[in-house]
Amino acid sequence: MSESDSSLRVSDAERDATLRTLGDHAAVGRLTLDELEERSGQALAAKTRGELATLTSDLPAEAGQPGTGLATAHPRKPVRWMVAIMGGSHRRGRFRAVGSINAVAIMGGDEIDLRDAEIEGGELTLNLVAVMGGANIYIPDSVETEVGGFSLMGGHEEVGSQRAPRPGAPVVRIKMYNLMGGATIYRLPPQARGKSLNDARRLAKLADRGQLPAPE
Repeated sequence: MSESDSSLRVSDAERDATLRTLGDHAAVGRLTLDELEERSGQALAAKTRGELATLTSDLPAEAGQPGTGLATAHPRKPVRWMVAIMGGSHRRGRFRAVGSINAVAIMGGDEIDLRDAEIEGGELTLNLVAVMGGANIYIPDSVETEVGGFSLMGGHEEVGSQRAPRPGAPVVRIKMYNLMGGATIYRLPPQARGKSLNDARRLAKLADRGQLPAPE
């Protein structure tokens, strides 16, 4: 792209095209959930073609085009199960999520941080079963979430930003089945990107109270 082209103002159609491209790359595992949402937010705010081009400059021209290197030859196995029995299980960092994850907590707890998950296909279902236990789930606040299930002497709580999900964002379905247990869903604002779980929880609580500091 020439310097003169990069300074041209962009249309809504060009922003939408970039969003679709980013979504296609995330669907095949090139972008984590947080990376997708960060770049999508930048695409929606972009004013010039140069700003849009920067968001896809490190991605192949076609979303389905194979990359190079060992990681492509031997892709990560998708996470299918998490089990915590009288203890805890943790899933954080970069991991592959395809279709669904089943998390079972019996007198224990699960920590499920989806910020760095590679959600293939743009949809993920979390099946949570808790017996005298529970789970903490961390999701960017721009992602679409659908919560359902059944609880007996338990339940769930959503903490964090209440802003509307980004149109076209990935969908995370959370199905909970609790007996004397439950789950807390942390809807994390952009300020929580790259932060520890403790800091992410703190920022979600501030957002929930409308006391979130301005982005740095």
